[in-house]
Amino acid sequence: MHSTPGAAEKPIRVVVAKPGLDGHDRGAKVIARALRDAGVEVVYTGLHQTPRQIVDTAIQEDADGIGLSVLSGAHLTLFAQVMDLLKEEDATDITVFGGGIIFEADIPPLLGLGVAALFTPGTPTREITDWVHAHIGSGSAQAATDLASAW
Repeated sequence: MHSTPGAAEKPIRVVVAKPGLDGHDRGAKVIARALRDAGVEVVYTGLHQTPRQIVDTAIQEDADGIGLSVLSGAHLTLFAQVMDLLKEEDATDITVFGGGIIFEADIPPLLGLGVAALFTPGTPTREITDWVHAHIGSGSAQAATDLASAW
């Protein structure tokens, strides 16, 4: 059982998105479910979202983070567009992380864009949920401590 935030503490809210033409969303749905089970509020945008739709959703939903799932090979372009739009909208306080089929050589450039973390296939969901609790939202360090002590 996980710890739930107190009345004074806002739960972490993450938009999980599938940008571009990639039509495979099983991994995104698994991550969305794992995050929900770990006490994170999740907004799943569905398939075929543009970077603009994703950023607009994150702003409208007052999200703390955006989790992008990309399997199409277009991760450099799609992540860059999301990061640029966040800057354009003065919303760089929204933490971006992602996963999918991301080539090892592409990880440093993505991190250089400001992407906070990347998770490749085979990463345990617990590692991702722990990272989200430790790095996203206000009070996230305490939430991670509470979660770890609950298990």
